[in-house]
Amino acid sequence: GIRDSHAMGGHTVLLVPGKVAGADETHDDVWNRSIVEIRKVLPLASQLGVRVLIENVWNGFCETPEQLRDYLDEIASSWVGSYFDIGNVQKLSPPANWIRVLGSRIAKLDVKDWDEAGRDINGGFGGFCKIGDGSIDWADVREALAEINYSGWCTAEVTGGSHERLADIAQRMDLALGL
Repeated sequence: GIRDSHAMGGHTVLLVPGKVAGADETHDDVWNRSIVEIRKVLPLASQLGVRVLIENVWNGFCETPEQLRDYLDEIASSWVGSYFDIGNVQKLSPPANWIRVLGSRIAKLDVKDWDEAGRDINGGFGGFCKIGDGSIDWADVREALAEINYSGWCTAEVTGGSHERLADIAQRMDLALGL
């Protein structure tokens, strides 16, 4: 992935380090094994200028901002950071809290919304919904991003569609992020 990203002019790869899946795959197992494996690719990442970004997903791993912070800090490399997914943490705790705890470890953002009621609203699936239609406190997210001086990339992780749908997504992102 690092070589492919570099070959295409990219500067990052997204990584989900593993899944906590019971007695044979505990949080500690995933933590320890993934750190060993990530450290193996750091010389290549440095050589090619491609960062490895850990995304927070519903895999039972690092389900608090403090855990993810400590995990990234244990890897202890500027070539590893967070691809922070705002919508994925809403059901765990407020995204703004995660942003404040992770701080400068956040290198990129996935932007989507989550409806606490779990309704399928306006084309959403499961609890995910159109940006701005869910339960995320976007004002607090904007404030937290300003506090950490975030100025990196933001990706809308939503369903696409026609030109009109893409224009709607762009408008929703602008409103949510105060752009």
